[in-house]
Amino acid sequence: MESTKALILPGGNAQTQTGNNLKTGSIFFIGTATVILRYAGFTILTDPNFLHAGEHIRLGYGLRSVRQTNPAINIEDLPPLDLVLLSHLHEDHFDRVAEQKLDKRLPIITTPQSATILSSKGFTAAQSLKTWETFTVTKGEARLRITSMPGRHGPGALTLALPSVMGSMLEFQSAADKTALRVYITGDTLFNEDLREIPKRYPEVDIALLHLGGTRIMGLMLTMDGKQGAEVVKIIAPNVAIPIHYNDYPVFKSPLEDFKKAVEAAELQERVHYLSHGETYDFDVPPSRYE
Repeated sequence: MESTKALILPGGNAQTQTGNNLKTGSIFFIGTATVILRYAGFTILTDPNFLHAGEHIRLGYGLRSVRQTNPAINIEDLPPLDLVLLSHLHEDHFDRVAEQKLDKRLPIITTPQSATILSSKGFTAAQSLKTWETFTVTKGEARLRITSMPGRHGPGALTLALPSVMGSMLEFQSAADKTALRVYITGDTLFNEDLREIPKRYPEVDIALLHLGGTRIMGLMLTMDGKQGAEVVKIIAPNVAIPIHYNDYPVFKSPLEDFKKAVEAAELQERVHYLSHGETYDFDVPPSRYE
């Protein structure tokens, strides 16, 4: 049975209360797995990675990787945030810039393991979710349900030596309790059979953000490559799939071109939208979804 936690955010402007801002939304791609999602009065930051080209991240066990790209904006340029959504605590998802400069009172929704570590670092509103557990956030008359999706960050027993990871299903709901928009974020996961449960529970997904890159460390793949990413698009069948988490670090061994080829081979082109760093995907939601 699904467990539910809740948070009520202050504010909620007139648009939130009238539902006008349920009509449109946007996803701004900063780089790596970092995006700003705006919809229904919420502003959400995912997996904050604001290091610049030439700066290194620590991956554990003495391993490092050097960033090859710059984020589209610096952390100081972020808009006011309602919450952070965090797949896990590798430094390409939550780096030292985020640790130093994010507001320690900002709600961060993440795995139990990551929430415990963040709390020890002074983040007072880290919220933990187990797989299939739900966290509900209310702002004005809009409501956001965040449910933890299954993720596996390594093959076989290697998973035990890596941080626990989660995907996320975001369901934005109106005052009438209608789901206006559903967004799936894979998190850092390999394709695995647990993912087949997602479309059984959520047969309609509007937007999917895919963590790709085919990350390899010591020859072992830890995130989806292009072929696995296309398989997830086929199984989840979102209206729009947007690849992220590619080409930013040398440990990302599967370039975006691999995904494009796999998408074309599977004839999924109409379901995919590509963003470069600094680009925005604007979307519309029909009134029938929320009225």
